Amino acid sequence: MSQRDPIHLGTGEPMVLLHPFMMSQNVWKYVAPQIAETGRYEVFAPTMPGHNGGAPGSFFLDSGTLADDVERRMDAMGWGTAHIVGNSLGGWVAFELERRGRARTLTGIAPAGGWHHYTPAKFEIVAKFVAGFPVWLVTKLLGERALKLPFAKQLAFVPISAYPDALHDVDLPDIVDDVRNCPAYYQLLVKSLLLPGLMELAEGRAPTHLVICEKDRVLPHPRFTRHFTSHLPESTKITHLEGVGHIPMFEAPQRVTDVILGFVDAHLDQKRATG
Repeated sequence: MSQRDPIHLGTGEPMVLLHPFMMSQNVWKYVAPQIAETGRYEVFAPTMPGHNGGAPGSFFLDSGTLADDVERRMDAMGWGTAHIVGNSLGGWVAFELERRGRARTLTGIAPAGGWHHYTPAKFEIVAKFVAGFPVWLVTKLLGERALKLPFAKQLAFVPISAYPDALHDVDLPDIVDDVRNCPAYYQLLVKSLLLPGLMELAEGRAPTHLVICEKDRVLPHPRFTRHFTSHLPESTKITHLEGVGHIPMFEAPQRVTDVILGFVDAHLDQKRATG
């Protein structure tokens, strides 16, 4: 698995975009340019260790080691803080970065980690990914040829989009390539069984935006969002993104862009007004 350069576009306020489990920076290929084109943000979307195009990961990966890697990248760019946006696993890492004081604002899109050590939700999500092992194995063996199998698209859309037609054919080869080149598949699953999820949400200080995806089948609302809505500060902005699945950047990139910018722009406007 060769490493690839992150998406790095634009100028202005620094913004880091973090991808979901088993995916790569590729999930931001539509959203990142739209944000950069505003002329207000320098956008950086890396691939995290253990994922397709990212650095090799240690045998057992967790959100902390992934956050370590993002911090090293931010330090190399001279970014003490940035606007952090993360989807799913990327959302979990985003909250970890916020806890370390690295976030100017935090946007979690269907974030993972919304559980305690022995919360049933944690074991449910691990069971879902274990159940998907045959699909991972098929993509590992066949690669892009797996898309020629009957019902391939019908299976692919379930963890990603709300409906089959919302997942475009042009994106499927990249998705398959990400899935088949993801050693973090088993590394993260093993480690997640041993550790709790996000335990210090109430202590967050950065302006926070929780985005709930209505048709999310991986971390469905309200079962997997209750931990966040119960423990995040009252000042947290909560947006319900209707008609989209777990990784909405493929099916609704403009809506995701608008949700991110609407929150971060408002925070910057308020900061300028009070500064």
